[in-house]
Amino acid sequence: MSRRITRRIPKPPSWLPVDPYLLALIGTVVLAALLPASGAGADLAGGASTGAVGLLFLLYGARLSTAEALDGLKHWRLHLTVVACTFVAFPLLGLASRGLVPYVLTPQLQDGFLFLCLVPSTIQSSIAFTSIARGNVPAAICAGSFSSLAGILLTPLLAALLLGGSAGGFSADALVKIVLQLLAPFLAGQLLRRWVGGFVARHRKALGYVDRGSILLVVYTAFSEGMVAGVWHQVTPLRLGALLAAEAVLLALMLALSWYGAKRLGFGRGDRIAIQFAGSKKSLAAGLPMASVLFGAHASLAVLPLMLFHQMQLMVCAVIAKRRSRDPLPAAPARGAPAEALS
Repeated sequence: MSRRITRRIPKPPSWLPVDPYLLALIGTVVLAALLPASGAGADLAGGASTGAVGLLFLLYGARLSTAEALDGLKHWRLHLTVVACTFVAFPLLGLASRGLVPYVLTPQLQDGFLFLCLVPSTIQSSIAFTSIARGNVPAAICAGSFSSLAGILLTPLLAALLLGGSAGGFSADALVKIVLQLLAPFLAGQLLRRWVGGFVARHRKALGYVDRGSILLVVYTAFSEGMVAGVWHQVTPLRLGALLAAEAVLLALMLALSWYGAKRLGFGRGDRIAIQFAGSKKSLAAGLPMASVLFGAHASLAVLPLMLFHQMQLMVCAVIAKRRSRDPLPAAPARGAPAEALS
């Protein structure tokens, strides 16, 4: 009697998420390398990416409940902590990376590394990981949203201050362009939420493809400009490996600082989880259009560190969130005890 042998393709470990979006990003970069947009095609791609980013932030505004946002802003200590992580601690570490030039990073990659440290926090993934880890989800929603809105002004101002001539496209006109491209659509989404909020909520999954498609279009435009300008000869596999190592150290430091720093500040478990996920992550959606405005043809090198860090943070935070979900929750307080004991 013969035994039937079946071979199964081994699956990756459950703690190692394989993100199809990463493959889409890589495919977009390859497409830009093989078929870069130039001339009239570049103008068309640039206009389309600008419109797509505007639509992306309009949807952000339509999704966020104004009442929920205003209620969440009452937790001002948590928001200030996330802002301090995003726009103080991160930039200081980015400045420290100048010591890695030229032995570890090239000046151009270090500029991108520093720009990565100036970008605001994410919204969706911070909320998702906070929910998985059973943390304070409303706080994560408000912290991510507040960081994104603050970053529309703080990121270009910090880039002008810390990057100097590297961010050659920075000017008052560039700041106005960023505000019009990001903040104006967000506010329009808030105003239209009364009429379109229900539609956006019902079609959240389908509209998620709009989010990702917008980012892919911006990636294609930025990397096409880099190919046409001939900036990619400056990157070698050894430099990419060094960049990944530097970003791994950066992420580890911020995860530890946000978690243990929040504990020292007296936050409870739920708030510490929200602070860690919102304070240690960077937004690809917000960073890409800003880099396109600030760096021009060199935007492809400027956003490369951000793209790599984005995938790294998703993989690492997925592991942390899953482990935090197995932590025993604090016992419910006795009747009359303050509600903060549950956080």
